Amino acid sequence: MVKVRRTTKETMVDIELEMNGQRNIQVDTGIGFFDHMITSLAFWAGWDLTLRCKGDLHVDTHHTVEDVGILLGQAFNKAMLNEKRIERIAYAFSPLDEALSRIVVDLCNRPYCLFDANFSEEKVGDFETSMASHFFHSFATEARITLQVHSLFGENAHHMIESMFKGLGLALRRALSSRSGGVASTKGVL
Repeated sequence: MVKVRRTTKETMVDIELEMNGQRNIQVDTGIGFFDHMITSLAFWAGWDLTLRCKGDLHVDTHHTVEDVGILLGQAFNKAMLNEKRIERIAYAFSPLDEALSRIVVDLCNRPYCLFDANFSEEKVGDFETSMASHFFHSFATEARITLQVHSLFGENAHHMIESMFKGLGLALRRALSSRSGGVASTKGVL
């Protein structure tokens, strides 16, 4: 179990993460749709996750989404440090009705994020759709992974974003699956 906290003048975030969990998930960021997305990510990844964030939502959702991405990435990185014999590279195609996303991850210790999606809606509930990209970039940077998120099809922004978060959970779970042999790198280290 990894426990992390981040306190700034804009947010206070607390996370407890167990990557080999039973899907016991409690998320409260004050942004209903974002809670739903983080819950979906944790469910499909197979995590136990408790995440609480008090943010300056009277300003907008930016600081909350960014700081949750930063801290969840840091928690993931800490939890992953003990994983030596993993697949490392994985992908997932994730549908939700008319939406389809492709998520590719490399748990390589080299942070990079490519995000390719266009939304016809500016908001889903109180969540600005532009914050989806910001979350994935923040998470990938702090998790120290390479992450590519591609929206292949979709009209409804809710469906498109949810398929991305589900796909990330699936890809992370697959990348962390056990493999025989040593570290999955020609260098011998990640």
